[in-house]
Amino acid sequence: MKQNNDSFFAEPFDPRHEARALALEVVCRLLIWMADAPTVEDRGLRTSVALYCIRPDLLDGATLEQIGDVTGRTRQHVHKLADSFRLTTGMES
Repeated sequence: MKQNNDSFFAEPFDPRHEARALALEVVCRLLIWMADAPTVEDRGLRTSVALYCIRPDLLDGATLEQIGDVTGRTRQHVHKLADSFRLTTGMES
């Protein structure tokens, strides 16, 4: 009988390790997306948009339009950022 020496079968499965690896991937994608802006102000806007998409309750119910008004950006610009965030992270709208 032939034995399979593939590491997939040789190493025991640790669900905690797998969960940490997935969480790290999510956090890395989030931070990279937020940091991928030319200015600190734009990074702050991206952070607000990410919060809006993930946990809007943390923004006291602010809408994307209100976020745009406060940051001096158009409604279209902020909505494009939200779409970009959802596409980058695979989140459904």
